Amino acid sequence: MTTHHYRACHLCEALCGVEILIENGKVATVRGDKRDPFSHGHICPKAVALKDLHEDPDRLRRPLRKVDGQWQECGWDEAYQVVAAQLAQIAGEHGHDAVAVYLGNPNVHNWGMMTHGPNFYGLLKTRNRYSATSVDQLPHQMVCYLMYGHQFMVPVPDVDRTAYLLVIGGNPVASNGSLMTVPDFRGRLKALHKRGGKLVVVDPRRTETAELADRHLFIRPGTDAWFLFALLNVILEEDLGDRSSCQDFLKGWDQAVDALRPFTVELAERVSAVPAQAIRELAHDLAEADGGVCYGRMGVSVQRFGGLCQWAIQLINIATGNLDRRGGCMFNLPALDLVAGPNNRPGHFNLWQSRVRGLPEFSGELPVAALAEEILTAGEGQVRALITGAGNPVLSTPNGQQLDRALAGLEFMVSVDFYLNETTRHADIILPPTSPLEHDHYDLALSVFAVRNIARYNAPAFDKPEGAMHDWEIMSALGEHLAAALGVAPRPVYPPTTILDMGLKAGPYGKAKGQLPGLDFASLAAAPHGIDLGALKPCLPGRLVHEDKSIDCAPPSLLADIPRLLQAQEDSAHTDLLLIGRRHVRSNNSWMHNFRRLTKGKARHQLMMNPEDAARLALKSGQRVRVSSRVGEVSVELDVSDAVMPGVVSLPHGWGHGRAGTRMRVADRTPGVCVNDLTDDQDVDKLSGNAVLNGVPVTVVGLGS
Repeated sequence: MTTHHYRACHLCEALCGVEILIENGKVATVRGDKRDPFSHGHICPKAVALKDLHEDPDRLRRPLRKVDGQWQECGWDEAYQVVAAQLAQIAGEHGHDAVAVYLGNPNVHNWGMMTHGPNFYGLLKTRNRYSATSVDQLPHQMVCYLMYGHQFMVPVPDVDRTAYLLVIGGNPVASNGSLMTVPDFRGRLKALHKRGGKLVVVDPRRTETAELADRHLFIRPGTDAWFLFALLNVILEEDLGDRSSCQDFLKGWDQAVDALRPFTVELAERVSAVPAQAIRELAHDLAEADGGVCYGRMGVSVQRFGGLCQWAIQLINIATGNLDRRGGCMFNLPALDLVAGPNNRPGHFNLWQSRVRGLPEFSGELPVAALAEEILTAGEGQVRALITGAGNPVLSTPNGQQLDRALAGLEFMVSVDFYLNETTRHADIILPPTSPLEHDHYDLALSVFAVRNIARYNAPAFDKPEGAMHDWEIMSALGEHLAAALGVAPRPVYPPTTILDMGLKAGPYGKAKGQLPGLDFASLAAAPHGIDLGALKPCLPGRLVHEDKSIDCAPPSLLADIPRLLQAQEDSAHTDLLLIGRRHVRSNNSWMHNFRRLTKGKARHQLMMNPEDAARLALKSGQRVRVSSRVGEVSVELDVSDAVMPGVVSLPHGWGHGRAGTRMRVADRTPGVCVNDLTDDQDVDKLSGNAVLNGVPVTVVGLGS
């Protein structure tokens, strides 16, 4: 029997539509869905690997319990009871903050974790909440919260209509966007060039995106704030922009402009290595384009001044008149609205701080750079138990070796994950959910960042296997058992599709809005290729969330961080070598290296170094070298390449597999080394608490041929 199944691949942010051919109960072929109105048949290699993930023999399918140091399969009820009893006991003896929660990147790609996670985590009432946000996009969301009033009011480039795209610290050819959901960026770039537009990339590495750009400029890692503020000052001093369309609802504009005047192009050149003349040229090109946009992604967030960088980018788009403008930077209007919906959560900042170092919370989460010390430091509030949800922080957060040691000393740990990996090996209980093809999905989070308004419900391709549990069922059952152990009432449980139906009806395209025919779950489910809801439209000031419907251009916390930047400019980074990360299209953080089709071919996990540095250090390609930082060292093969600027070395993230106790075959083939054995948990953006993963000082020495 042969069937065709249509869905969106949700392994990364692009949401590419796929067509899956199923023959005799097995995946025969995965290919792009040409009738998908958003991706038009484009897919990347990760989508094809949906088959590998579904069939992976290393993927866990039954709960595991550690007994006398050995893993044993156990029943679901037994696992739930153990988890609830242990967590209730620890919280009762040491307080709710003694239990911590870490949520990994896949949580926002699996709607059951989002809709029903609070049924479990919410009962704990712990302030020790952590996630991958603080090794990724925390400054981005924080700045949007401060300026526009909501953490999900994140403007995205209108790439299908822009005339000029300036990318700072982003690599959308490899990532397919990232806080800019944009399948087939390469194809969209061709369309940009066809209509006479330009792409400019500023990055310490000549990335896959930079290779296709009209212009690429190297920049010293960690100095983007000086460059961006200088760019803004050229626009203002030469009166290049026209912000008249939003002038009436800007608050604090003059205050922000006055505070940033010290950042001249001459200073930026000295600190960042970007020529002053090039900065002036970029300012003119961006401001004079008929629809231009400045977009900064992970490279500008995971550094010491990530918050200031993201603030500068928003101010640049305002100053050029490109905020909320066709071809500029615009806001999505998703079918299930996380900004204006009935249960929206705007966020909050610095309502409390971490116990040991006093790092600020954002939207109920503390920076993950503090997690290890909260476990290792004795005293009231010490973390004694940990819950991880689809995360591998030993490989994905700074100073992973320290966290590895910390996890080994916990009193109890439970992981909701279908892999026994470098983090979950420390757990006492592992609860594996169904595979992506065995459960349904609706993209709650990433639709907010899509460059076009779209909606798509993904029905499961396969029935849930006997004895298996969906992630939302696991969260609900854990919540029921924990509520009983704590002696409180459990939260009500509704299937995700019921929540989706209510959200769609109440959303901007829903039946409750009186529109005909009106969107609801039934109409969405009847459209297997998804529904195109149209191009992005101007929406300000109506969609702003601040009570006075203003854009706060001068949030006090951002203004207060400027002296730190001014103080740092003299010693900004004339360190010998600075380490940056890198991403590959065949990788998705730490959990996609178990599939041959994604790891085959030339190795991609070497240390990349510029030829000038290699000659100075008497090193050559293929040689093994030792890379050392304040917190650790790794031994890795060297790749000499002019794709990185002098003074910069690059290691990809997500590697470093093969530690004892895991069950992933990748360790026998290409374990690589972990870049986060070098990144420093004590080095953070002091404003937001986000980890510093770019611009890490390192030394490199040869280990022989």
